[in-house]
Amino acid sequence: MISNADIAKILREISEYLGMESEPFKPRAYEKAAEAIESLSDSAEAAYSSGGIDALKKIPGVGESIAEKIEEFIETGKIKYYAELKAKTPVELSELRRIEGLGPRKIKALYDKLGIKNLKDLDKAIAAGKIRDLEGFGEKSEIKFKKGLEFVSSAGNRMPVAYAVPLVEEIRARLLKVKGVKTVVAAGSYRRRRETIGDIDLLVISNESKRVTDCFTSMPEVAQILASGETKSSVKLKTGMDVDLRVVPDESYGAALNYFTGSKDHNVALREIAIGFGLKLNEYGLYKGSKLVAGKTEEDIYNTLKLSYIPPELRENTGEIELARKGKLPEILQYGDVLGDLQVQTNWTDGAHSILQMAEAAMKLGRKYIAITDHTKSLGVANGLDEKRLREQMREIDAMNVHLSQAGHDFRVLKGTECDILKDGRLDLPDSLLAELDVVGVSVHSNFNLSREEQTKRVKRAMANPHADIFFHPTGRLIGKREGYQVDIDEIIRHAKATATVLEINAFPERSDLSDQNIRKCVDLGVKMSIDSDAHHMDHLSFIEYGISQARRGWATKRDIINAWPFEKMFRFLKKS
Repeated sequence: MISNADIAKILREISEYLGMESEPFKPRAYEKAAEAIESLSDSAEAAYSSGGIDALKKIPGVGESIAEKIEEFIETGKIKYYAELKAKTPVELSELRRIEGLGPRKIKALYDKLGIKNLKDLDKAIAAGKIRDLEGFGEKSEIKFKKGLEFVSSAGNRMPVAYAVPLVEEIRARLLKVKGVKTVVAAGSYRRRRETIGDIDLLVISNESKRVTDCFTSMPEVAQILASGETKSSVKLKTGMDVDLRVVPDESYGAALNYFTGSKDHNVALREIAIGFGLKLNEYGLYKGSKLVAGKTEEDIYNTLKLSYIPPELRENTGEIELARKGKLPEILQYGDVLGDLQVQTNWTDGAHSILQMAEAAMKLGRKYIAITDHTKSLGVANGLDEKRLREQMREIDAMNVHLSQAGHDFRVLKGTECDILKDGRLDLPDSLLAELDVVGVSVHSNFNLSREEQTKRVKRAMANPHADIFFHPTGRLIGKREGYQVDIDEIIRHAKATATVLEINAFPERSDLSDQNIRKCVDLGVKMSIDSDAHHMDHLSFIEYGISQARRGWATKRDIINAWPFEKMFRFLKKS
């Protein structure tokens, strides 16, 4: 079985190999096709099986040539064109590209001049001091790459939870077809919606454990069977991720779900409470002596322990148990509460689709509005908009809103921008133009190497601009790829309160920025936030769900999230200055 992630990975690597050869247009074509495949809600292989190569060509960004290569990959597991490119520069791209600052051309230069093929080779070259003397690199590059290696090593083999969802759902669907299976649920950090996960814990209700185990251990994704027992099995997938399976009877389902959801600290606290009631809590149930008193549902366990039910996202033992005992848990944001999306990119800059296509896709998801926030001129790599092009876009949005209204749609498109914060804290567009926009988001895309003091001062100046509404992806981190820039986030949160600037919870999986800890700080201080997809493709719009997960982990409620409010209230808040 070929997954969408497999196809996207090889297309992306073709793009990067072509980038090494200074191809002008082909790299971006393959990159856009990879993004489209990665974002598909359905399997590209299934589409090909039912509709052939014509079905592949219906995927945005996939033309005849790329469709043929995807077909070859599905049919043979290989792409000849990819093999030819790799033979010229036989490096481990997926490894080296994790290091910030190592783009295709630098990877090629390191291979050509030092024979560096992978992270191990890079580490040796750094230790030997070879990179600092290399033309086009220098000591600063060497230091940067060393920090990147340390960061990648600490990140380990974890992935953003959003990218695990298709895999989990595929395995769930397969196991649900097994005779005798009643329920399949993913527990652990996946269910708690941690921003990244390192493994997957699956829980199954069934009295046919052997059937379930046989199906599980024979899945096409399995590279190695680590353990295979009557009710407990473990496998390592071809991606390197471990998956554990537990098969439990109906009467223990709630206890097992609670136990395997965790967190460990939360579970320890629950067991201590149980002991205080003269009870014993484990993965099989809640017992009074040898008598099972609760265990079929999680709600039964919490009720028996005199606690309000605690949503999985809150189970980190950071105060939730004390509030549950008092019946004072916050009414955290619900999935479905977010009404609009305040950061959406289009093909005016580096997005894949038109404004109309993004609007139509948002309407299908039940959104009431989107803000078009394409990049500004300083971000040349994204074809950022200057004043003239932005005014053209504004006119198109005005005309589109008239069209949508006449067609009877209760939906609007807001005129916005993702305006670059310049090195000195000024914004990339004049105030006179920013004043005409509905939504002004500001963000950092350059000069990441400023000191903590300089970066904080820079961002605070931008936030103080009376037209700055939202500070997008406030720390600039990319999970598993780079740390955020140096900034005093506590000072930024205080400044957001003082300037009434909204801080964004960017739901794009690699960003998840703000973190749940910083969201909690905003909640405590009364700083308002927005949850945005940062969509560059129609399918990215659904990422909002993961921003909601992050907000829930940060204890946010509807009153904390401006785009969970009715539109008029939200808009008044943005423009009250």
